[in-house]
Amino acid sequence: MLRFALSRLLSAIPTLLVLVVLAFFMMRAAPGGPFDTERTLPPEVQAQLEAQYRLDLPVHEQLWRYLADAVRGDLGPSFQYSQFSVNELIAQSFPVSLQLGLSAMLLALVVGVAAGTWAALRQNRLADHAIMTLSMTGISVPNFVIAPLMVLLFALVLGWLPAGGWNDGAWRNRVMPVIALALPQIAYVARLTRGSMIEVLRQNFIRTARAKGLSGRTVVLRHALKPALMPVLSYLGPAAAGIITGSVVIEQIFGLPGLGRYFVQGALNRDYTLVMGVVLFYGVLIIAFNFLVDLLYGALDPRVRT
Repeated sequence: MLRFALSRLLSAIPTLLVLVVLAFFMMRAAPGGPFDTERTLPPEVQAQLEAQYRLDLPVHEQLWRYLADAVRGDLGPSFQYSQFSVNELIAQSFPVSLQLGLSAMLLALVVGVAAGTWAALRQNRLADHAIMTLSMTGISVPNFVIAPLMVLLFALVLGWLPAGGWNDGAWRNRVMPVIALALPQIAYVARLTRGSMIEVLRQNFIRTARAKGLSGRTVVLRHALKPALMPVLSYLGPAAAGIITGSVVIEQIFGLPGLGRYFVQGALNRDYTLVMGVVLFYGVLIIAFNFLVDLLYGALDPRVRT
């Protein structure tokens, strides 16, 4: 198991390196610069700013110095938020994104697994068709379409929930962002659970359990659920990536002070260090989550370790 974990951990290093290099050159290939404004800066001021942020160095040397600083955990100063470093901006905004992401992931797992299991137990019946139709709708409609519709209905028309803002994490401010972020993942988890549960329920060990006189509830919860959740467990890595990338849009729509807001503003302002820092931070999170999923999958299924 230790060898399996080390191999997965070592494979993350080149992945992060490629991610940083691609983000570095893509940001610099975009038109404009971090100090472009409507009023042109004097040449001496422009040169001083570029020297302060190492933009006067050759590109390969900028990349090398950034990688060296990133290895030490220093993501550099922000070009636009000059009073803060990128580390400070991430530290103060990530808790909001973390609460939002964990809530959405928990909701997706609970509702998706329950809906998928219910559909599998009523295969080809009305409940099954209804759940799968809703799941396909959830997959087809992106969350940046769902979120404004929810604001229009529940905030502006019905007045049940606030249209945006964080309000120190009050539950009424969390409801719509969490649901909008979780809906696509609920759909995927429900479809995965249904297909896997149907396959497991046809296995010989399930027939044996029923032949022993066990109740349907006991058969499903004690014998069928664990093997049926294996595909769902393997999907948690991509699901985490979907929730993280989706939160960038959701936080912008609902005006949440999360990491996604800084990422969008940094991209618009050509804040190279801020965008690079957020990309690197998100990359580490996704790789770490996939690493944990690989370990869990390897623990549940020894065949994976070989």
